[in-house]
Amino acid sequence: MRFKPTKSRSLVLKRGKVTEKYLFSLGTIKILSLTEAPVKSLGKVFNRSLKDAASIQATNEDLETWLSSVDKSGLPGKFRAWIYQHGILPRILWPLLVYEVPISTVEGFEMRISRFLRSIALYGHNNKLKLPFSSLSEEFMVSRSRELLQYRESSDPRVALGGIEVRTGRKWRAAEAVDIAVSKLQQRVIVGTVAQGRAGLGSSRTPSYNKAQGKEKRSLILEEVQIVQLRQQGAWTRWEQAVERKVTWNELWKAEPHCCPKALAQGRYRWRHDQVLKAVADSICSRISYNKSTCPVKNKVKFIKAGEKLAVPFRNTSPGLLATAHDWELGVDLAKQLKFPEVVAKTTLRPDIVVTSVASKQVILLELTVPWEDRMEEAHERKRAKYSELVEECRSNGWRARCQPIEVGCRGFAGQSLCRAYKMLGIVGANQRRAIKLATNAAEAASRWLWIKRGEEWHVG
Repeated sequence: MRFKPTKSRSLVLKRGKVTEKYLFSLGTIKILSLTEAPVKSLGKVFNRSLKDAASIQATNEDLETWLSSVDKSGLPGKFRAWIYQHGILPRILWPLLVYEVPISTVEGFEMRISRFLRSIALYGHNNKLKLPFSSLSEEFMVSRSRELLQYRESSDPRVALGGIEVRTGRKWRAAEAVDIAVSKLQQRVIVGTVAQGRAGLGSSRTPSYNKAQGKEKRSLILEEVQIVQLRQQGAWTRWEQAVERKVTWNELWKAEPHCCPKALAQGRYRWRHDQVLKAVADSICSRISYNKSTCPVKNKVKFIKAGEKLAVPFRNTSPGLLATAHDWELGVDLAKQLKFPEVVAKTTLRPDIVVTSVASKQVILLELTVPWEDRMEEAHERKRAKYSELVEECRSNGWRARCQPIEVGCRGFAGQSLCRAYKMLGIVGANQRRAIKLATNAAEAASRWLWIKRGEEWHVG
């Protein structure tokens, strides 16, 4: 190896302080000190202070410059979000990895990024809304935990047993986070495989921590660190009744940020409600038409030979209410006021959807609400109480009545009540997923249109 004095630096410490009394040279070539010429290696700057405070401040200024430049570019929000995810985030993560940055400083960076992405308030992979963005704090925790695992699992025993500490401040420590994740994984091994949902044991392969090695083992630990350490963000923590939704970049390109900063009058909320109601009614109408076109299977007498056993045929235990009759009539409160069938009950209430079968004397009431996602449960209870007396009156008249309030959030989240209503009617599987997507897309598109037209006079058509 050849020694190059022009690429070398010197630093002399006397009693804990930097001194410039001593100079070094190689032949006739002087070796510069870190005071005269700081050096940068692998993205980390070394100067006479031997501290990272100045470098962290420079990183903060770089982040502010990048965000300001993108914000002033005039690009739509979705393009700014893409630049953040694929341009700014990778560049800011490396300084956070090479310098000793506390988690509190990273959270300050993240607050600045949240203000920059003011049109996109939710991000992460463990939230109710799964957007294709990454949280800076989450990525920082994973990166520092990965660094610690690399030290611990190093093939060099001097590194693995050297007790190298990854410093991240007092608020969050990488060593504690990794130890907690490992203990949870070990506890999961003791518990064993458990059933999740309707799937039976062994229906899905879950990697076991005690059998994992190398990269697979580190991945399990890092995933557990994300689950344990990720703090919940924003109002989505109150969306208990909303179904999880994953948004991809392709879907994001077709959308614009939508939110209403003021109460909209002139029938705008009703218009959005009707757009979602049309989507729900179309799905129900398609199912009714399908059931009417399906001929009922006639019961046939099957003879069995002596000594043989009758094979019990498989029966669908939940065909849905729409399969119990073939004379269903659908009424929807659109265009003109819906009048509740007088043959069932006399009332001035107008449910959004009324499905009746005279032959089987059944009536189904559906009442749609398009609220904020954190008010779904409140809207559900309010609408159920509103139609409780009407349901009792229908039953007293000899009808089998059911009332199911349904909710679709104004930001495109389907309430669990919508899933229950479709299942009750017999819309299940792929048909149910398709129907839910139609309703959520209608709500999102309507909210987006209200945002675009927020400054214009509204004329109902």
